[in-house]
Amino acid sequence: MKNTDSNHSVLAKAGIPQNLGWGYLGILIFMMGNGIEIGWLSPYLIDRGMIIEQSAFLFTAYGIIIAISSWFSGVLAESMGPKRTMLTGLTLYILGTIGFVGFGVQDLNFPVMVFTYALRGFGYPLFAYSFLVWIAYNSPPQKLGRAVGWFWFIFTGGLNVLGTYYSIFAIRHIGQINTLWSSLIWVLIGGLFALVLNRATFTAQNKHNKGKIWSELLNGFSIVKNEPKVLLGGIVRIINTTAQFAFPVFLPVYLEGYGFSTADWLKIWGTIFTANIAFNLIFGFVGDKLGWRNTVIWFGCIGCTITTLLFFYSARISDGNFWFVMMAGVLWGASLSGYVPLSALVPSLVKSNKGSAMAILNLGAGLSVFVGPAIVGLFIGLLGNEGVVWILAGLYLVSAIMTKFITLPD
Repeated sequence: MKNTDSNHSVLAKAGIPQNLGWGYLGILIFMMGNGIEIGWLSPYLIDRGMIIEQSAFLFTAYGIIIAISSWFSGVLAESMGPKRTMLTGLTLYILGTIGFVGFGVQDLNFPVMVFTYALRGFGYPLFAYSFLVWIAYNSPPQKLGRAVGWFWFIFTGGLNVLGTYYSIFAIRHIGQINTLWSSLIWVLIGGLFALVLNRATFTAQNKHNKGKIWSELLNGFSIVKNEPKVLLGGIVRIINTTAQFAFPVFLPVYLEGYGFSTADWLKIWGTIFTANIAFNLIFGFVGDKLGWRNTVIWFGCIGCTITTLLFFYSARISDGNFWFVMMAGVLWGASLSGYVPLSALVPSLVKSNKGSAMAILNLGAGLSVFVGPAIVGLFIGLLGNEGVVWILAGLYLVSAIMTKFITLPD
């Protein structure tokens, strides 16, 4: 008993709600399973005979479903409860993976691949973002920034770090197909921790709407009318990761002109997000100390405005010095984390319907998957690489102005 109390005390001091500790571990393991194929699936499919347009369409369909599922997750978590919503996400992920790997990828059946990969896309937003609503309801306001900082730490650590490193090992020893199958093992383990061992309860503040899912979905739209600051928060959230999805489209090609190979680019990109997960946690603590809004404005918005330009121009400034470009990229990745307190700020704008407010943030996270590549596609032919980077930096500056107006009730 003493040992359990001691563990709870450690979690509480770190800023993690004591009753959600197993859930955090479950999210980490689930996202590791979900992130197994991110870095290599597209080139693998192209090597097997698919054309690049088909690969792009496959990931576009996947991204559309992620955006929809991200929107639904907060609202469904509040009306159905996080545990049921997370179980729904886990089930859809499993069904989608079985169809995608077993009936799609094996024979390169493209229609089946599109449908099942899209179905799989419902999985992680319903599973992970519903847990974020649970955090919002279970954390004291003075520690909410740290609690969401830990969430993004484990979310990104599982998706972009552990999943990638595991896939390098797994592909070498069991092959690509079996690596895809192995994701089921990891998500089931994550589900065990988050849904079975995690025994935390959940009580929504708008109990009169509990179970009325369509009413809650409509409320998810109406909240932006009743509280416009929530809409501003959603737009800022889109801008937050727009460059994250824009850079991989054109920056590796740009860096080739300075002697960077694909392997060099992957090392830089991986290191960026290794640093990012650490700063996700750091800025959760900083937000609780210096204020959520101030942290987002100065470390997130202004930081990204400067480091986005620095990252792009670093190769030119240093004449292609690998380590200089790496450090500039790490500074940009750290600045991305400055937006972490947004996940504490926006739900705190409303006394109830926090799930609906979180749904706006989740939708913003999903939409950035499209906005980043769309900016590249629309403007790179007209303005070139340099013009696109200045647009991205300008958006970060605009987000600083928007965040200035996201003020909390007294």
